[in-house]
Amino acid sequence: MPSQFFGLNIAYTGLLASNAAMNTTSNNIANVQTEGYSRQQVTQQASNALRVFQTYGCAGAGVETLAIERIRDEFYDGRFWDNNAQLGEYDMKQYYMQQLETYFDDDGKSTGFKTIFDQLMITGMQALLKDPNSATAKSQFVGYAGALTEYFNGMAGNLEKVQKDINQEIKLKVDQINSLAGEIASLNKQINTIELAGTKANELRDRRTLLIDELSKIVDVEVKETPIIDANNENRETGANRYMVKIAGGQMLVDGSDYNGLECVARTSYEKVNQTDIDGLYEVYWADGQKFNLYNASMGGDLAGLIQMRDGNNGENFTGQVTATGTTTTADGKTHDTVTVKVTKAYLQDLNKCNLSDQGGIIDLGNQEFYYDSWEYTCEYDANGNATYTYTFTLSDSEKNPRGITNDRVGKKAEIGTDLSYQGIPYYMNQMNEWIRTFSQKFNDILTSGYSGNGDPGVKMFTGNKATSSEQFLLDDAAKRYDKQEKKNSKVTVKVNDDSYYRLTAENFDILDAMEQDPSLMANRKNASDGVEQNDLLNDLKNLATDKSKMSFRGCNASEFLQCILSDVALNASRANTFYASFKDISNTIDNQRISISGVDEDEEAVNLVKYQNGYNLASKMIQTLTEIYDRLILDQRVRFIGDAVAIVAGET
Repeated sequence: MPSQFFGLNIAYTGLLASNAAMNTTSNNIANVQTEGYSRQQVTQQASNALRVFQTYGCAGAGVETLAIERIRDEFYDGRFWDNNAQLGEYDMKQYYMQQLETYFDDDGKSTGFKTIFDQLMITGMQALLKDPNSATAKSQFVGYAGALTEYFNGMAGNLEKVQKDINQEIKLKVDQINSLAGEIASLNKQINTIELAGTKANELRDRRTLLIDELSKIVDVEVKETPIIDANNENRETGANRYMVKIAGGQMLVDGSDYNGLECVARTSYEKVNQTDIDGLYEVYWADGQKFNLYNASMGGDLAGLIQMRDGNNGENFTGQVTATGTTTTADGKTHDTVTVKVTKAYLQDLNKCNLSDQGGIIDLGNQEFYYDSWEYTCEYDANGNATYTYTFTLSDSEKNPRGITNDRVGKKAEIGTDLSYQGIPYYMNQMNEWIRTFSQKFNDILTSGYSGNGDPGVKMFTGNKATSSEQFLLDDAAKRYDKQEKKNSKVTVKVNDDSYYRLTAENFDILDAMEQDPSLMANRKNASDGVEQNDLLNDLKNLATDKSKMSFRGCNASEFLQCILSDVALNASRANTFYASFKDISNTIDNQRISISGVDEDEEAVNLVKYQNGYNLASKMIQTLTEIYDRLILDQRVRFIGDAVAIVAGET
């Protein structure tokens, strides 16, 4: 049976509920501009009714305030994070592809390839054709050729700078991941500490979600939260949760209050993947020493875009099949293991297209990694003219390779680097190298086949500078034999350290010192007996620029190099711009959907404020009314009590 004061208690619960609702509304209004804040709402329910054993059954006992909860839809959070990873990837690609467009662009003045190449093969060549033995014309031509080499030197320097910038940004992103992971793990601990007491840590959860938003742009994320069960009583809710964050295609970053940090480790000079790579490119490892999979196809975010820009090789990494193992004795008298790999990819069968490191590296043989010091290329033809292309790698000593190679590697797949289909810095560097090697070889072959105005045999014009000294590459007959052999029952081998055209790159591209010092050495005629005004050799050089049968680059002639490269750059830049804009629009749409659910609407909160204020006033009015009733009841009881007391006293008297 409820007491006479039951109604006052009911009104009191309503007063508390309205007060909690108004305080929550006040908190929402105060945080209307707070980034990541989720609108909060008071959860109420009717109190358990009292059984009064009357005909009307039970009496209502007021209202209970169960919790103050944030309004959040995790479905939209997941969609936002997935889209944010795509947005981050194309944001990086867009930024760096714009730089490459600027570098390769020809402004029609004096900085672009077409302008410089036309000066050499049109302006300079026309002057030579008019007066083949003119010292002035030859000097001018050599000067234009020097401008061409400087153009490629500058382009190589620019691309190396971009690769260096990307590499440094990768380290910054890894540091950001570590920082965010540490904060998330700390928040997990704080949230569980609070929620073990039965309350919701709304603000801390908002902060954690905001950190995941930030993390999802750097790298793709996968979030999972599961309740922690009491091992002694599975039916008891502890209130704590296990919050896990996985990145890069499912690699665990945060697990509850623990997180696995990442570390950037620079590659040594003998760990380079591509010949054109700068020194010190970062590999990423977990804090426990395990290698972080940077090339996971599922990875997204800024990190994925940066990796593809830094290491993208258009899918042209070294790959083949192990055909033999053996040993060799090096110049220092040491015995080293060797492995021979047969290759079938067209870009590996032509040394001019090769981008293998010339300083050693790591080769994967059937999922076992070995360091190698050097390699040699072999092209062997049978009696029918069918060619077999192989690379033989000299593996490093036992200090680098504690485990020796075994015969069970024969038949296994051999691979160096990773197949990245995106056209990043290594791809564009290799494209320049291929053009330079092919053009230089054809150009030099024409020159050395003729004679100068003095009747002396022609000399090469294009060569390269060795990195360790001012000495220039000899560019001897190794590459010529490879190009001009009979291709029947023949074999040619080129070692990595040979002065073949493989050693010629955009970075070391140069004019032969002797040619610069004495341009008269330049050949202009095919036969020594011809007159000094003969220019038939020069016509061959002229045709080299426009005749695809003389020189072909990706199905185009030599002068169309820029169109080929710019088409790649423009296409990739356009795709990056298009996808970035698309994912940006999607991001805005999803974020608006999230805000429509969890954001604070000022008008709605104003309405709620009036509603809860009215509820509070009504509860207060109810308390006031009941107070008056109780005052009257108590007063009447006191009067009756006093009257009875007086009567008793009077009777006794």
